[in-house]
Amino acid sequence: MNKITYHREGNYLIPSLYLPKQPEKSIGKYGRLRLNFIKEHKRGLYTELLISGTLKQHLIDMDESINAKVNELIKQFAEAEHIDENLKAHHQMEWVQSMNNIKNRAEEIVFNEILYV
Repeated sequence: MNKITYHREGNYLIPSLYLPKQPEKSIGKYGRLRLNFIKEHKRGLYTELLISGTLKQHLIDMDESINAKVNELIKQFAEAEHIDENLKAHHQMEWVQSMNNIKNRAEEIVFNEILYV
């Protein structure tokens, strides 16, 4: 059971309220996208996380897990399509196009499976 304590300022009793300590890490690209999504489409979840003081940690966790999943998918797609350092050394533009295509596909998969649910 939480007790509210008060301190006196002049003739008034003021509640001693403190916000929970927030993580020091910054929120990345996917965390910001998640924030925008839950603000617009998951108002209940957003309010719950905001009130409980866990919103920033949730966004940091989502950012880290999505980054890891995107990088894993990029690596898998690149191996499956034989996009390697040899191609990068001899046909740079083709390598850039292929890697951009792979990254876009990986992000699309992760957005639909993790970020926007």
